[in-house]
Amino acid sequence: MRAAQQLITESLIHYEGLPVGTRAALSAWTAAENYADCFIRDFVPSGLVFLLQGRHDVVRNFLRVALRIRDLQEEIEGHRGLPRVMPASFRVERHLDGGESLHADFGDRAIGRVAPVDSMMWWVLLLQAYVRETGDTALAADPAFQRGLQSILGVLLNDRFEVFPTLLVPDGSFMIDRRMGVYGHPLEIQALFFGSLNALAELLLPSEATRPMLEQAVKRRAQLTEYVRQFYWLDLARLNDIHRYETEAFGQDAVNPLNIYPESIPDWLVDWLPDAGGYLLGNLGPGRMDFRFFAFGNLLAVIFGLATPTQSDAIMNLYEAQWSDLVGRMPVKLIYPAMAGLEWQLLTGSDPKNTPWSYHNGGNWPALLWAFAGAAMRTGRGDLARRALEIAEPRLLADDWPEYYDGRNGRLIGRRANTRQTWSAAALLVAHGLIREPDRLAFWAAPEGV
Repeated sequence: MRAAQQLITESLIHYEGLPVGTRAALSAWTAAENYADCFIRDFVPSGLVFLLQGRHDVVRNFLRVALRIRDLQEEIEGHRGLPRVMPASFRVERHLDGGESLHADFGDRAIGRVAPVDSMMWWVLLLQAYVRETGDTALAADPAFQRGLQSILGVLLNDRFEVFPTLLVPDGSFMIDRRMGVYGHPLEIQALFFGSLNALAELLLPSEATRPMLEQAVKRRAQLTEYVRQFYWLDLARLNDIHRYETEAFGQDAVNPLNIYPESIPDWLVDWLPDAGGYLLGNLGPGRMDFRFFAFGNLLAVIFGLATPTQSDAIMNLYEAQWSDLVGRMPVKLIYPAMAGLEWQLLTGSDPKNTPWSYHNGGNWPALLWAFAGAAMRTGRGDLARRALEIAEPRLLADDWPEYYDGRNGRLIGRRANTRQTWSAAALLVAHGLIREPDRLAFWAAPEGV
């Protein structure tokens, strides 16, 4: 615990004399030059650590700086105007004359040059957690914050060429920031979308300009909730339904409205899914069900209340039944199972970093410890949270806080993993805090009736 706290303290980034974020990693060797940046997504567990410890000033400073640097986004010639999403990361550059400036990355330095979609939603969710934890409603009511919240809600509700209530995004636009066959409507984005709509309804003040948007957000959240709970859910009963689907059906009464072919059910799934377990699918679209288990999306769905209480219990039952596959020697595996062979070649472009059972393709990420502990405590399964920490803590300390682990059960330190990775340490501290005080999860509780 002391070593984790020391790492986070050493990772602090200062701007104009104030702490405004944490570096992604402090290892002497870094795989990417931007690991010296503060990533919006990566800062969230660090921000939760500071909130749990009463260091509210760090989170407040971060929220202000992240909002400020949205305006640094350059417009692309031929576009009428970009949606002003949050950057993937930012850094403080110090000049020879002693001055400082902020430099933001909106995807121009990212792998594949994909702009992040999740950053703006994580910013909204951290603002909600800050306000609920501190009672500082004045920060959210600040005109600059209200303009930012209104702009983000406008982006999320923007009309697109689709008929689904879910949010459409490209590959590489969230935590899985490389090509992994997750284009379309990945679960993690839908969970964040749901949580963000809840937060925006709470933080954005009603006015003549915002009231129609807020009313639309309530309707969209209801449609999203029903859609995900019905069509993304998979348990043994649902698997039997899909196994017997009729295809090429038309009309409003079609039992198989997305025209899913039973032949698309993978062989590994039938005997792997336990009787009392279930999970939300990784992705869904016309003629397509991605049956892979995506840990972060499922855990966030439990924490935010997107999954029903029954579904949440079944997700944790699945973890208990398939512990060696989904937790293994280092909590928590990001995706199960890994893609290999021709599937890996086609869906990743033969990505040498995402080889089978490595990195995003079946790697184990200690950064997800906080989400696992939060979901476990939300469902009354503190035994699973404590079991995960007993596995993770001694090894993380001995291995100097790697970014990820490789292998079917996470026995190997990631081949290209940075050590002294800040969110690996922060996730451990948040997990400990949530086990001690599970009521602190109230900073992301869904409204009554959802």
